[in-house]
Amino acid sequence: MIPATLNDIFFGATARCGSRPVVMRAKRAGRWVDLSPTGLVARVHRVHAGLRDLGLVAGDRVAILSENRPEWAIADFACLTARLIDVPIYPTLTSKQMAYILRDAGARAIFVSSAALLAKLLEVRDEFPALEHVIAFDTDATADRVVSLQLLEARGEAAVARYAEWEAEARRALPDDIATLIYTSGTTGDPKGVMLTHGNITSNVVASLEVLDLATTDECLSFLPLSHIFERMVGHYTMLQAGVIISYATSMDALGTEMVEIRPTIMAAVPRLYEKIHARVVQRAVSAGGLKRALFEWACATGEKYLQYTLTHRRVPAGLALAMRAADRLVFTKVRASTGGRLRYFVSGGAPLNPDICRFFIAAGMPILEGYGLTETSPVITVNRMATLKPGTVGPPIPGVEVKIAPDGEILTRGPHVMKGYYNKAEATAEAIDSDGWFRTGDIGLLDADGFLKITDRKKDLIVTAGGKNIAPQPIEALLKTNRFFVSAVMLGDKQPFPIMLLVPSFGVLAPWIRHKGLGELAPAEAVRHPLVLEKLEREARISLRELAQFEMPKKFLILADDFSIERGELTPKMSIRRKVVEEHYRAEIAALYDGHAIA
Repeated sequence: MIPATLNDIFFGATARCGSRPVVMRAKRAGRWVDLSPTGLVARVHRVHAGLRDLGLVAGDRVAILSENRPEWAIADFACLTARLIDVPIYPTLTSKQMAYILRDAGARAIFVSSAALLAKLLEVRDEFPALEHVIAFDTDATADRVVSLQLLEARGEAAVARYAEWEAEARRALPDDIATLIYTSGTTGDPKGVMLTHGNITSNVVASLEVLDLATTDECLSFLPLSHIFERMVGHYTMLQAGVIISYATSMDALGTEMVEIRPTIMAAVPRLYEKIHARVVQRAVSAGGLKRALFEWACATGEKYLQYTLTHRRVPAGLALAMRAADRLVFTKVRASTGGRLRYFVSGGAPLNPDICRFFIAAGMPILEGYGLTETSPVITVNRMATLKPGTVGPPIPGVEVKIAPDGEILTRGPHVMKGYYNKAEATAEAIDSDGWFRTGDIGLLDADGFLKITDRKKDLIVTAGGKNIAPQPIEALLKTNRFFVSAVMLGDKQPFPIMLLVPSFGVLAPWIRHKGLGELAPAEAVRHPLVLEKLEREARISLRELAQFEMPKKFLILADDFSIERGELTPKMSIRRKVVEEHYRAEIAALYDGHAIA
C-alpha cells in the first residue's frame, strides 16, 4: 500500500521489518547500541501515551531541541501518532532565537536532549508561559519543572491501556493535516514557520523512492541535523520506509572514525562534507610528495578521462579501461576505505556542489547524486539518478513535481510537495505561492535540453556592482574551494565599484609552505598579515579564478584567520553563508579594501 501520511510510513515500515534485530543504532559509552523495530514501536507508544496523559491534544505544538539520536525519532513519531505538530529547533541556535520560535509557534511542550541545551532553554523559559512541559532526554538534565523522558515513558506505560487503539487513531490523520512547523534559518530577517503537511512530506518520500536505489541491506549514517527537512525526509522517513538501518553519528568531529566503524552504504550530506574529504585527500597526496603524489595525480587524470566516456554512455577504450582499473586499485580503493569501504553513493543537497568535486567522487567509485530543494518543498524538487548522472546539474524533477523557469530566471515549482504556507503569515505565503500554485524558490537557474536543472545562484545573492554588472557569487566561490589552500570563500561587492573576496586559508596546507619559505611557525593571526603569505594566497586565488570575465574577478582580497561559524551567526545551521552578517563583522576591513572607493 502506498503511504498517504507519515503515520502510514511509521506503522507500515516497522511492521514490514518487525522481525529484524535492528532498525536504528547510536553510540552509548563508546559502543554502538541497537534499537529493534519492536523496541522502537514500544517506546513510541509509551511516549505517545505519556504526551496524551499530559493533556496534549491534536493540533498542539511540541518542540524538539536535540542533536541526532534515536530519541529524536521517538519524540517525532510520538508527536505524529498523537496528531500533534512538532517543531524542530536547531541545537546551535541562541537562546534568543529559540525563544522567538517557541513564542511564534505557541509550543505547549518541548523535548530537550542534554543539560547544556536545557540550560540554554531555561535562560528564556519565563518569556513564554504557554510552554507547560519540558521533557529531558538525558537523566542528568534535571531542573525545576522538568521531567525526564524516562519518567514520561513510565507514565505512558501506566496509561498505555487507555490508548490501545493508538494506531487506528493515528491513521485518522489526513494528508492535508499539518505534521510539522519547520522554521527557516534564513540568511536575512526573522525565520518563518513552514507548515508541512503529512501529504507534503509523504509524497516526497514516495517520489524519491521511485528514483533512489535503496534496499533493506543498506545502512546509512545520519549526521546532518534532523531539525532540517533534508536529513529528516531523506535520512529519517525515506530510510525507514525503505528498510534501511539508520545509525546516528555522535558529532561532526567523530564522523570520520564512525564512518569506518559503521561502514555505511548510503549517506546524505551537504557540499561542505565533500569539500572537506576532497581537501583532506589532496593534502595527504601533496604532503606525501614524490611517487605517491605523482600516482595520485595520474589516477585523477585517468579518472577524468574515463568519465568523459562513461558519463556520455560511450564505450571506454580498452587501454583506458585497464588504466582505470589500475588507478582504482592503487588509489581510489584507499579513498573509499576512508568512508568504510562499502559506500554505494552519497546524496547531496542544501547548497551548490562544485562539479569538479562531484566528478572526483564519481571517479573514486562513490557517486554523488546531487539534488535540489527547499524547506518549503518538503524538500526534494529534483535529483540526479545513477543511470543519468550529470555533474554541474541537480538532475530532473522527481515524479509528480513540476518545474518551470520564470522570465527573470527564477525557478518555480508546483506539486504535492509545496508547503501549506507560512505559519501566521498569510501575506508572506501569498508572496511565495501564486494563484496557480507555483512556488517561487528565490533561486536562479535553467533547464537544459534533457530537462536537467542547473542552479546558477540565489536571486537575493546576486551582486550588482555600481557599474550595473550582475555577478553570481556562488559559482565563483566554488572555484576557490577546489584549491587546496582555501577552506572558505565569500564574495561581496553589491552596489560597490568592484567585487572583493574574503578568504579563509587551509592552515594545514599553508603551514608546510610557510616552513619551506623559512618563515618558521606562524600562528594563523600572524600568517594572514605576513606579506609573503598574502602574496602567495592572492596568487593562488587568481590562478583558480583565471577563467572569469574581467568584471567578475575580485579586485581585492581579505585573508581571514578564522573560518565563518554558526555560533557567530555567519552561517545558517545548514551551512549557508549569511553575507550581510559577514559584511557587518568585517565592516572596517572591507572599508579599508575599498580605500575611499566604496559607495555608501
